[in-house]
Amino acid sequence: MMDMDSEGITSGPNVTNCSSAPADTLQAVRFTDGMVAVVFVLCLLTLLTALINGAVILAICTTKKLHLPANYLICSLAVTDFLVAFLVMPASILYISMERWSLGQVVCEMWLSLDMTCCTCSILHLCVIALDRYWAITKAIEYARKRSARRAAVMVGTVWIISIFISIPPLFWRQRPSTGRIQQCIIEHDHLGYTIYSTLGAFYIPMIIILILYSRIYNAAKTLYQKRGSSRHLSGRSMGSQNSVLGQNFRVSHTFCVSDLSNSDPTLPSEKFNANIRVPSFETDVDGQDEKNQICTTRERKAARILGLILGAFIVCWLPFFLKELLVGLRVLRPSRLLSDLLTWLGYINSLVNPLLYTSFNDDFKLAFKKLLRRKEQA
Repeated sequence: MMDMDSEGITSGPNVTNCSSAPADTLQAVRFTDGMVAVVFVLCLLTLLTALINGAVILAICTTKKLHLPANYLICSLAVTDFLVAFLVMPASILYISMERWSLGQVVCEMWLSLDMTCCTCSILHLCVIALDRYWAITKAIEYARKRSARRAAVMVGTVWIISIFISIPPLFWRQRPSTGRIQQCIIEHDHLGYTIYSTLGAFYIPMIIILILYSRIYNAAKTLYQKRGSSRHLSGRSMGSQNSVLGQNFRVSHTFCVSDLSNSDPTLPSEKFNANIRVPSFETDVDGQDEKNQICTTRERKAARILGLILGAFIVCWLPFFLKELLVGLRVLRPSRLLSDLLTWLGYINSLVNPLLYTSFNDDFKLAFKKLLRRKEQA
């Protein structure tokens, strides 16, 4: 529809018949109104992405309770997504609204490189966050000693290096007209090897790793749930025997809830088992244990929902774009400009969704956001 409108506008000055002018004028009005709506929506998405990721960065930097290695990875993800909103999305809005590139060749090269680097880095951040959570749940005691700010910095640095190596190669062979102004600023698909290399490194391999890690996290959690149920049954039997032998309601309680969420991670189980010795009455102890089990079950379901949302949002936002890129590189598909822009912005939206998914379900982040809002009101 947009292509048809733009053709009508272009052919207008070549028509000498005055009776055709009103039709061309109406086409231009419809085109302009539609573009204004599109630009407004895209600007709103950009603003929200910048504000929400900025709030996450500020909350982590100003809240001492959030100064944890797992949150440093989330903060780095927020910085990357903020760069997408600040450096990549505005130029895309300008390009879409003008329907041609008007910022010159040098800026075009910089924009394409930043686009590929920041978006790839955002995706790889999701991969290292999943890896961090996998280690935390499967090697809780061992990884707790290794989980440090330095280790988080190494992981972040590795992500940026990989992202740069994926996005830099086209600069060595990308050809632009030496004279005149360029009209298009797009990723060329003239090197099939690089298309396969970049799509595998930026999305397909990270997606497979993320799916494997989160499936193993789920299986590990499921195993611990079963152990918790078994220990609860044995504990109940030992209570009865102790009560009959000792003549008092003495019990050693060793309970753990796999999804006791740590302050630093809303989808991870607690890395510590809650071991204590209590001397309550038998009825009170049983009631407390049942209440604890209900809380555990609720948190387990919540954690499963969060994992599903994280995986679902990531795949929905990025799979269509990278599938299109691979098919274009294989010369199987020639998408329209409208479809390409739509799939590109669907990927950009992941930078808006990430901070919502990784912080909204965490009570510590909620409190930090409330403090930021109160400071703003006082100011």
